[in-house]
Amino acid sequence: MDTKNVRIAVVTGAGSGIGRAVAVELLRTGWSVALAGRRTETLRETAALAPGSTSLAVRTDVSHPDEVAALFAATVDRFGRVDLLFNNAGTFGPGGVPVEELPYDAWRHVVDTNLNGAFLCAQA
Repeated sequence: MDTKNVRIAVVTGAGSGIGRAVAVELLRTGWSVALAGRRTETLRETAALAPGSTSLAVRTDVSHPDEVAALFAATVDRFGRVDLLFNNAGTFGPGGVPVEELPYDAWRHVVDTNLNGAFLCAQA
């Protein structure tokens, strides 16, 4: 694919919310976008909101270094480079649970996704 005059973005958390809105806007304005998220089906739904655009859906849990590496490898393989990272993936943990009752594993999942995931993507 000739991407010399096309800008390339990776959007994490592209399956819903702000990530989806940003990805769709980038696609509609001519960017090629690697859509990253935990659920492949929601990534496909995001891509369908910008018909005729160029995207790549990559199932990715940003808290896993190997999955982040695979995301960026697939993006570079398909598009040749990355011009923009929209580091948006995040989670809140279980709702309605007071912090004093929150299991450590649930908290660790929030930190691994929101903090470590952003670090891993920026490092890639």
